[in-house]
Amino acid sequence: MKFARIIVIDPNGPNAKMLANLLKGLNPSCQVYGSTGAEHALALARELNPDLIFVESTGPEIDGMKFARDLRRSDFACREAAMVMVSADATAGMILGARDAGIHEFLRRPYTMGDLQKRIDAVSGKPRDWIEAIQYIGPDRRRFNSADYSGPKKRRNDGSPKMAKINQALKIVQSAVGAVETDPVQAQRALTTQARILVEVSNGQEQFRKLGAVAMHFQAYLTGTVVRENGLSREQVETFAANLVLVAPAETRPQAAA
Repeated sequence: MKFARIIVIDPNGPNAKMLANLLKGLNPSCQVYGSTGAEHALALARELNPDLIFVESTGPEIDGMKFARDLRRSDFACREAAMVMVSADATAGMILGARDAGIHEFLRRPYTMGDLQKRIDAVSGKPRDWIEAIQYIGPDRRRFNSADYSGPKKRRNDGSPKMAKINQALKIVQSAVGAVETDPVQAQRALTTQARILVEVSNGQEQFRKLGAVAMHFQAYLTGTVVRENGLSREQVETFAANLVLVAPAETRPQAAA
């Protein structure tokens, strides 16, 4: 286990202690900190910059999904930290809710050391793509675990990975246009991330040359002095968004913009 600093958020003392002991058993050198409520846990996360967070789904002073969303939308250094939700209520609704809140993995209680090890292996293995959108912030939801829940097959990605990335980035850019005035901080984050992704995907690819050029200009605008001092201009963002769609391969364009 590679994690050095772990926070366990659980109002139930015995449950929290058991999980902390199991974590120490897997890695005696890790530091495990406890919190019983969301407000204290957020302050602790800001101070400690944890690598991994275990959060109880519900409790007297905690709503695990709200905590996850608040952390993801924060400016903390650990806003992308791996998060595992723990709950005895492993319904489909609970699991999907955790996924949509930006949780990496779901651990159903009661659990064994083996169950815990599997979740840790999942979050410490190949990192998922980070999705920086408007309504959702967190790891790619397509690789979320089911906590052994038997349901419909997970969606499979169609087309090449690069084409899928371009399509997703264009969709996020379009959704971020509408948030420039209502949620400027997250709009800036989302747009900056998508411009970077489009530049990276286009690099060295002749078929994406025009897309890469527009994305580079967009990236320069987003990191420019005027934006830093005066904020985003919706008109400018709309123009860049339209140009990106215009030069993108036809099969990657969002349907609404086709």
